[in-house]
Amino acid sequence: MRKTHIDGNGLDQLTNTPSTKSDTRSLSLSDQQASPRESEPSSSGELSTVLQAAIETGLIIVGLLYVALLLPRQISGDGRHRYQDLLGLLSTHSVFQPHSWYSLIGPFFSIPLLLIGETLGHPEEWTSFYNLIVFSLCLLLSYFLLRNHVDRALLRKFFLVLMYGSMFVAHLSFYYGEVFTSLCVGFGVLIAFRRFTSIGGWIAVILGVANTPATLIGLGLLVLKRMLDSKRLQYIPVFAAAALCMVIESWLRRGNFFNPEYVNTYGGKNILPYSGRPGFSYPFLFGLLSILLSFNRGLIFFAPGWLLPIRKTLFKWQQDQKINLYQVYTLWMCFLVGLVLVYSRWWSWGGGIFWGPRFFLFASIPASFALAVRLIRYQEASLGVNLLTLVVFCLSAWVSVDGAVFQQYVVLPKVCKIDNGTWVILCRYTLEYSNLWMPFIFHIRINQAQKVFLLFSLLVAAYLVVPLSIHLLKQIGDFVKKYSREYLNVKLWHI
Repeated sequence: MRKTHIDGNGLDQLTNTPSTKSDTRSLSLSDQQASPRESEPSSSGELSTVLQAAIETGLIIVGLLYVALLLPRQISGDGRHRYQDLLGLLSTHSVFQPHSWYSLIGPFFSIPLLLIGETLGHPEEWTSFYNLIVFSLCLLLSYFLLRNHVDRALLRKFFLVLMYGSMFVAHLSFYYGEVFTSLCVGFGVLIAFRRFTSIGGWIAVILGVANTPATLIGLGLLVLKRMLDSKRLQYIPVFAAAALCMVIESWLRRGNFFNPEYVNTYGGKNILPYSGRPGFSYPFLFGLLSILLSFNRGLIFFAPGWLLPIRKTLFKWQQDQKINLYQVYTLWMCFLVGLVLVYSRWWSWGGGIFWGPRFFLFASIPASFALAVRLIRYQEASLGVNLLTLVVFCLSAWVSVDGAVFQQYVVLPKVCKIDNGTWVILCRYTLEYSNLWMPFIFHIRINQAQKVFLLFSLLVAAYLVVPLSIHLLKQIGDFVKKYSREYLNVKLWHI
């Protein structure tokens, strides 16, 4: 008979195996489970599944509407430079901009919004919606493409955690390029594992990397891992195409094949011994520790989901998916490792004056995915793993709330501006002045819209974590009973 298994590309393949009655039975069960759609129990079970899907979809839509209607938006920092470069491109009809530092690959797709805004008399306001629209379309398109290949409940939980348990909402109100790069690479890799969208997925990855040249090393690690998994060399053109896009854009816009500005630029001199040096001059070990552990930028605080173990769970779950989710997750992590390796040497590893680790928004994708997996498969996890999941989720939910509600109040405290910003760098390492904890230390007044989102986010967080919490209480009760009988039984004690 023929037996179904999943190959490295995540596609169903057929191999010949000896036929037995037990094989027939297992194949029948496997065929029933092969669809990644949610289980379809009769009557009340089916109604519960439909109701859950409707609730989660509604929560996603409400969150997007809040960001669109109530969250303040602005075009600032290097987002302002990208916007001005785009205006120059449209006004002069020339791509040659020799003094421009930043890529226009991502901003180029916001031209329709800019044109609509110019027609209506508010070009900057309309353009500021760009990252939100890219995020919304990415969720919609990926769900449409993957709904029959990945468990739909997992996709919805993944999207909910991205919105209510990650750094994304804090970034959607800006025009920075990290949203475009992170979404193109993250979801591009995911849909690349679907047979008929593979080319489109890799094109998205290429565009995302070309939009942020520093991510090329991350792409290199991703491509290398994909070649090792598939035992094929066909992914080398992905890396080559991304590098070629960077070279061509630099030549067309600046007249040279490489952009020297990133190497030549440097920050101001402050009390730290390695400040004021140009380019990639920061000590690697210090940069690495700062990126991972600093109170105001550390990934362990802003995207803790990557700490969760999901390997065994995904291997057990793989029979129900048509895409090898563990391979997708490892590719994401390879890309993230590449980002950390590159920016550990960059003098401005902290991302400038911004609420969080701006250059590492991509970390929210694998972190949110791992959290979604653990929130669904909590029943098969140990007490220790579920406790870790609860802590990680609570911290991640606060990251989202803090970024959406308190961002404009905690970005740069007054004390960090003393002596022309000499002390600003120390605020990245001081717990009391971390953007995540300042709302608990200093009295910060927020407006009514921010209060509404704060309350709503807490309700969504409760919806996501209550099933885990109930199960965790049962596990703790069983643990206490077991060890009470073993160690607290008075009959076993003697003087």
